[in-house]
Order: sequence, then C-alpha cells, then structure tokens
Amino acid sequence: MTQRTALVTGGTGGIGSAIVRYLARQGHRVATNYRNPDKAEAWRKDMEAEGIEVCMVAGDVSDPASCAAMVREVEAGCGPVDILVNNAGITRDTTFHKMSYQQWTEVVNTNLNACFNVTRPVIEGMRQRKWGRIVQISSINGQKGQYGQANYAAAKAGMHGFTISLAQENARFGITVNTVSPGYVGTDMVMAVPEEVREKIVAQIPIGRLGKPEEIAHAVAFFTGDEAAWITGANLAINGGHYMGW
Repeated sequence: MTQRTALVTGGTGGIGSAIVRYLARQGHRVATNYRNPDKAEAWRKDMEAEGIEVCMVAGDVSDPASCAAMVREVEAGCGPVDILVNNAGITRDTTFHKMSYQQWTEVVNTNLNACFNVTRPVIEGMRQRKWGRIVQISSINGQKGQYGQANYAAAKAGMHGFTISLAQENARFGITVNTVSPGYVGTDMVMAVPEEVREKIVAQIPIGRLGKPEEIAHAVAFFTGDEAAWITGANLAINGGHYMGW
C-alpha cells in the first residue's frame, strides 16, 4: 500500500480515534486537529503507548482562517493531504420550538460548514496531483431525522449533498468523495446515556447491539484505498439495520 498523508478532523473523539488508529496501522501518516491542548496531549500519549504517531495541529473547524492555517501546518510537517476525513461534529439537542439561533449555528458551523472550511484548502492540491480521497462522516439521523435534533439532522443531511456535488466536480481528477453514515455507536458519548435509554435504542436495531468505532473506521478505510477508485458520490449506511434505504 502506498503511504499517504491523511487528515482526520475530530480525531480525538471515539469514532475519530478509531479512524486515526486504522489509517495509521495501514501505514499512512495521520494528522488531526485539537482545540484543548491538555486533552490533546493526553490523547497523543495514549496513542504513542499503542505505537501510533499522530501529527497534532491546533485548529477550529468552524473557523475558515483557522482551517487554512491548520492545513498549511499539516502539509509542512507531514506532506500534502491526500486523504481527508471530515469527522468533527457536535450536538446541541433540543426541540426546534425551543432551539436558539446559537444552538442552530454552532451545530451547522461545526458539522456542515466545516466541510467547506477544511476541504477548500486541500482540494486544489488534490486536483493538481490527480489523486484524492475525501470522506464525510454523516449520521443515521441525517437520513431519518431525530426528535430534538433538527439542527444536527439538517447539517448531517447537508454533508451528503456536499459529497455528491464535490464528487461530480472532481471525478476526472482522480478524486473520490463519499459519505459514511453511522448509526448508534458505543462511544463514550453514547455510553453516557442512561442505560434504559440505550436499551430502547438497541431494541430498534435488528442486529441487536450498538456499533463499534472500529467498524466505522473499517468503512472509512475502504473508501480511501486505491481499490475503491470507481466508487464516488456514495453513502454507506452502517447502522446494524436500524434504518434501511436505497
């Protein structure tokens, strides 16, 4: 496998960490961003203990200028970004009739606008080199909606609209753009939900369990390989059968 440079936004989170591990173990140089230096340093040490080196770069995905600086630093230290995984995301849940403008914009800025902010500084280099892999991490709730998540569902649905347009524009440059839409995964955030609520969620999943972060990472890695060169504009739903569409 050719070694490439991969940038995974939100790489210190549950799914993000799994993606970082998977790509690093495939032999890629992997970078991720952080906002909290203390948390990032502790995470980096944990990764080093597993034998994984990660290029850590400060960057706020909701800020275009910060993203441009972040990409410049990654490329200066690790090489041109060939693989981009737009994974960073937040929630600010409440029913829409109680939702503030701040709750709406914080989620849209971090989950959707970040796709522009991070992809824009890398896309021209990919086009020049005639190779690139871009993967958006969307969500089951961007497909089926979710009570109390009008902001999150709108942003996650918008990510796939971004994917299919970018895929059409860049296919002839050897760049593929795809979406992965995870269902409910056993991350720290989900496991913090009261057990009775988790049991109700699992009861709706035909496979009968939460997903594993590593299962999402495997799907991302599938899209980033040379073997996936004829797959672009696709959305891969990984949710244990919780939501089935075609």
